[in-house]
Amino acid sequence: MLLTATIGAAGEPSAPIVPKEKMMLWNGKDFAGWKLFLREPAADVSKTWSVVNGLLRCEGKPAGYMRTETPYADYHLHVEWRWPEKPGNNGVLVHTSGEDMVWPRSLECQLHSGNAGDFWVIGGLEIAEHAKGGPRVNGRRTVKLKESSEKPAGEWNAYDIVCKDDWIVVFVNGVLQNVGTKCSDKAGKICLQSEGSVIEYRNIYIEPLE
Repeated sequence: MLLTATIGAAGEPSAPIVPKEKMMLWNGKDFAGWKLFLREPAADVSKTWSVVNGLLRCEGKPAGYMRTETPYADYHLHVEWRWPEKPGNNGVLVHTSGEDMVWPRSLECQLHSGNAGDFWVIGGLEIAEHAKGGPRVNGRRTVKLKESSEKPAGEWNAYDIVCKDDWIVVFVNGVLQNVGTKCSDKAGKICLQSEGSVIEYRNIYIEPLE
């Protein structure tokens, strides 16, 4: 199947879905339910995103993302990732809204090697921990709470991102790494970035909050 880069808006606003049961966001075989976007309009997204042996693979170039077609609110997001070649950079965007661009309004939960668990505010979205400043804030970045809990390149990591009302809480391999409160945005689409490095994903789902 030939896929082409998508240009334009992220779609008209629709009511966010609050999951009532576990929902697999990625079905393990194709891109049903997702929109693929790259900064370069002429780019062939099938050369950036592919499914290989049941894994979701991103080559990291050109810059862009795959995002859910549906916005979500009040959920527990689970994503597993690994760097198959060498440590690199990518991220998970939550509460994404507005037009498709690099990068859309959202909160990035960082995947950059050694920094997984950092927050980056994008496009005017704000959280209290960033707005008040302090030693953990550097530009749009709010540094994670603890030393890295990531595994070496080649091994699988687990991201658990809990979005409840205006709170966002992130765990990396079961370790609490960041908390964002008083988030300006409480819902939105979910994106996986293409941001420079080869990365593989599996087991991408959301669950109801306990």
